[in-house]
Amino acid sequence: MTYAYSGEGSIDYSPCHYGASKLMFRGPRQGLARPYIAAIGGTETYGKFVPSPFPKVLEEIGGRGVVNFGLMNAGPDVFLNAPEVLEIASRAVLTVVQVVGAQNLSNGFYTVHPRRNDRFLRASPRLQNLYQEVDFTEFHFTRHMLQSLFQASPHRFVLVAAELQKTWLQRMALLLQAIKSPTLLLWMGDAAPPPAPLANSPYDKLPLVNTVMINTLRSQATAYLEVVASHDAAAEGVRNMSFGPLERSCAIGVPGPIAHREVAIAIANALPRLLGA
Repeated sequence: MTYAYSGEGSIDYSPCHYGASKLMFRGPRQGLARPYIAAIGGTETYGKFVPSPFPKVLEEIGGRGVVNFGLMNAGPDVFLNAPEVLEIASRAVLTVVQVVGAQNLSNGFYTVHPRRNDRFLRASPRLQNLYQEVDFTEFHFTRHMLQSLFQASPHRFVLVAAELQKTWLQRMALLLQAIKSPTLLLWMGDAAPPPAPLANSPYDKLPLVNTVMINTLRSQATAYLEVVASHDAAAEGVRNMSFGPLERSCAIGVPGPIAHREVAIAIANALPRLLGA
């Protein structure tokens, strides 16, 4: 049962898919006959616990359909392995690509589930040799595993972080290159991206991503937009979000309605420049 706050009703995420893809996105399903915008990203783009995520608000204020390709806990791998999504995004007038964390992707140290990128599948011999005291069969999710490795040895974790950051840059660049429409690289968060020396912790909301990485990636996108939540958005907390009795801690960690609206407004303000209108 879903409990609602501030009088909001239960959220109908209207799950849908596009073409032959098995990926289920937040609906309602958009028609693709008229010009549209696509939004690719993770939990924030999906808009978990939020009645109107930024793609929906952008559609309302921008007067153009927006296809929400947000997936819970997605890394770049799931989209790189979804040709239908890339084809639809390539036909959009603009594709917004959210900056996601670097933890949910397969790399030289471990493998993740191809569709549910937050699911840890197996450690490579290289990682097992690096952390011989760790039993990797105990882990099911990447964040738990990385936090445990960090606690076991922050010094050795630097090697894991470097591998993830290098792989993230490669995959995000491939994702932007695979989308043939103009692309807007989007950072949305409650703070600006951290400088490189401070971004080696698996506890950040977008783990292991720093300003150097984003500045390197920006050349692959048509434009870059950084939206940091306002004081009002931060103060809103979970008041206008809908979640179950055991989901409060998860809801605290994602943007609320005000933050989503701020992102939508910022994108809408950039559309004339991006679309040449």
